[in-house]
Amino acid sequence: MEKSAKIYVAGHYGMVGSAIVRELERQGYTNIITRTHNELDLCDQKAVERFFDEERPEYVFLAAAKVGGIAANNEALADFMYENMVLEMNVIHSAWVNGCKKLEFLGSSCIYPRLAPQPMKESCLLTGELEKTNEAYALAKISGLKYCEFLNRQYGTDYISVMPTNLYGPNDNYHPRHSHVLPALIRRFHEAKEQGLTEVTCWGDGSPLREFLYVDDLANLCVFLMNNYSGNETVNAGTGKEITIKDLTELVAKVIGYTGDIKWDPSMPNGTPRKLLDVSKATALGWTYKTELEDGIRLSYEDFLNNPMRAER
Repeated sequence: MEKSAKIYVAGHYGMVGSAIVRELERQGYTNIITRTHNELDLCDQKAVERFFDEERPEYVFLAAAKVGGIAANNEALADFMYENMVLEMNVIHSAWVNGCKKLEFLGSSCIYPRLAPQPMKESCLLTGELEKTNEAYALAKISGLKYCEFLNRQYGTDYISVMPTNLYGPNDNYHPRHSHVLPALIRRFHEAKEQGLTEVTCWGDGSPLREFLYVDDLANLCVFLMNNYSGNETVNAGTGKEITIKDLTELVAKVIGYTGDIKWDPSMPNGTPRKLLDVSKATALGWTYKTELEDGIRLSYEDFLNNPMRAER
C-alpha cells in the first residue's frame, strides 16, 4: 500500500478497527477513511453501494462485526448470523464492484471445528462440527471468508482473510453480560475490589484452554498481511500460547489487585474445551506477536480505568 493510498477501515470505532487505524497512522498512512454507524449503516445495501461509488477506496480493512461472548451469542443467534452476513456481503461486494485493489476480511478462530486437532491449522476449516454456543457467528464469518475466496477464484481479485484468536486491549467491550471472557473478568474483579467483596463466582469450572492476542499486535499483523500476503487460504493470528481460564482468572485478579476468593459455577457453560491456533503460517511470512499476556492485561486495565464509557457498552 502506498502511504497516500485511500484506505477504508470498516468498524473503526470498535476494538479491532480502532487498533488498525492506530497502526496505519503509526506507519505513516495519511488517507484513512472512516464512517460511524450513524453515518453509514453497513447493513443498508444501498447506502454501502453509494459510499463505495462516491469514495472508491483502494484498500479495505473489514473489521466491522456484531460481536459478543457466550451469553450474547446464545441469546441472539439469528441477529448474530443475519447482521454479520449482511454487513460483510455488502462491503465485500461493493468493494469488488468499485474496483478495490485489495480487501482484508477479519474473522474469528471460532470458524474452526469444536474438536479440531490442536493447534488448529488453517486447513482444518470445515472438517468438523462447530461449537454450538457461537455457531451463528462462525457461519457468518465462514461465509465472508469464502466469498473473498470465490471472488479471487472467479474474478481474479486480491482479497485475503485473517482469523484472530481471542482478542483484548484498548476499546474493548466491558458489558457485564455481552463481553468476552477477559474484559468481563477485568470488570468483575475491578468492581469486586471497589465493593470490598470477599469472593467472586465465575462461569464453568475453569478448565478450558484459551489463547489471547493483544489487539495492537493483531493490527500490526493486519497491515503486514495487506502488504505481504495474497492467497485464498486464511491466515491465523495468535501467539501460539494457551492458558486455562482458571489461570487467566487468577492473573487478572493479580493485575487488578483483588485478593478475595475465586469460586466456580460448573452449572454454567464452559464453551469449547480448547482453542489454540497454529501460527506457523504467519511466522513463516515473517511476523510474530510482541505483547505478553500479563503486560497486555495491565494495558487493558489502564484503558478500562481511563475510558469509563466503555464499561457501559
